[in-house]
Amino acid sequence: MAIELTFLGTGTSHGVPIIGCDCEVCRSTDRRDKRMRTSAVVSLDGHNVLIDATPELRIQCLQNDVRRVEACLITHTHADHIFGMDDLRRFNQIQGDSIDLYASAEHLVTLNKVFGYALAERAGDNPDVPHLVFNTIVPGDSFSLFGHEVKPLLLPHGHDNVTGYRIGRLAYCTDISGMPEAAAEELADLNVLVLGALRPKPHPKHLSIDQAIEVAKRIGAKRTYFVHVTHQVSHRECEKYLPNDIELAYDTLRIVVSE
Repeated sequence: MAIELTFLGTGTSHGVPIIGCDCEVCRSTDRRDKRMRTSAVVSLDGHNVLIDATPELRIQCLQNDVRRVEACLITHTHADHIFGMDDLRRFNQIQGDSIDLYASAEHLVTLNKVFGYALAERAGDNPDVPHLVFNTIVPGDSFSLFGHEVKPLLLPHGHDNVTGYRIGRLAYCTDISGMPEAAAEELADLNVLVLGALRPKPHPKHLSIDQAIEVAKRIGAKRTYFVHVTHQVSHRECEKYLPNDIELAYDTLRIVVSE
């Protein structure tokens, strides 16, 4: 069964370039230094599963020719990960059906407050709002999407929680400040690990580049890709520093995760 991963965005909450900055990375002509907010599409045998809905979701989907979204996984409800959710209505219109959205109970509380109008049962026949079905997930309890097992993982984001996802031999763990041993055990035998790696300096809610390298070594995936990267990181310079089995992802990068 085929799994493909497209990185729609790989930047931090500010994006790169950031507003009003003239640093070397913000002025870079290297397209890999242009980073929209972090999000991805996982294609499971042709079925597209969106991971997070950033404020640039419309632009990301146009840039990557994403024409269908049949499910959505939410890692957490910070603005840079959910504020593009209204754009899912276009996929409802194209597909003529509601979209299943999966999130933890605590994150669904926020989604109900901010996007309660988008619940399919409330949206009714209105084509101008999203039609979403909210599904509660429990960390550690697997569920099935299009014939693939999805396992949600509880991970720390400073004092908050985020949800990481393992799908087959792919795992997606952004915006984390550490990797608990119980979660690390669930990530054995990966082909691809996607990991948040904010910047060189430590941060209370995110892994630094060096911390992310250490987590990647613990997990031991065949390939690790770093996302949620700030303007303090030059793609060209950072890749010289990274181990051979780790690289910075960049917007529009598409990879195949072999099973």
